[in-house]
Amino acid sequence: MNLSDVERLVKSKQRVADHGEVFTPAWMVEEMLDLVKGESERIDSRVLEPACGAGNFLVTVLARKLATVLVRHGKNDFEKRCYALFALMCTYGIELLADNAQECRDNLSTVFNTFLGVDDEDEWARAARTVLTTNIVQGDALTMTLPSGRPITFPEWGYLGKGKFQRRDFRYDDLTQRAAYEAEGSLFQDLGQDLFTPAKTYPTMTVHEIAELVSAA
Repeated sequence: MNLSDVERLVKSKQRVADHGEVFTPAWMVEEMLDLVKGESERIDSRVLEPACGAGNFLVTVLARKLATVLVRHGKNDFEKRCYALFALMCTYGIELLADNAQECRDNLSTVFNTFLGVDDEDEWARAARTVLTTNIVQGDALTMTLPSGRPITFPEWGYLGKGKFQRRDFRYDDLTQRAAYEAEGSLFQDLGQDLFTPAKTYPTMTVHEIAELVSAA
């Protein structure tokens, strides 16, 4: 690795010193994701990167998911769009630094828009931005809190078919507890889905309704 390669992995020496910020190179991301290839390519696998930076891992995960969408739903444009949005809905990140969090949202948005061939003002692009506002969070993954001190909350999105989506919000600290309950061998593994109540449940929404939330998200 030469000096120019190293420079591409850091924004500044001060940020490295203050936050340990170093970006993972693309080739390493690909090799790491190949270790969980099936999960990284499954449309509905829920992937969380707790220190997502500018989205190097999440962009690659989304690209893999969208490749699966194209194979399975490419012949039906409406379903292709719905499943592409659902793939994005299943992609999550936490980032301590605000500029990185926004860059991650922008990078994921670009991948999504390019896949669908839409511009930023398209309804699908606006729906994607709503999703990214809630799915990519500026916060501290260790304390599970936002800069305000409030707990991090993530939406659990579901695609119900025929262009209908469901959203339920859960506190991140509750979700980590649920993961422990649902782990194989846990005495509570069959109860995990029922032990935790969502902080908020939304009415079923269409893409148009999700897109209209972008200004308020």
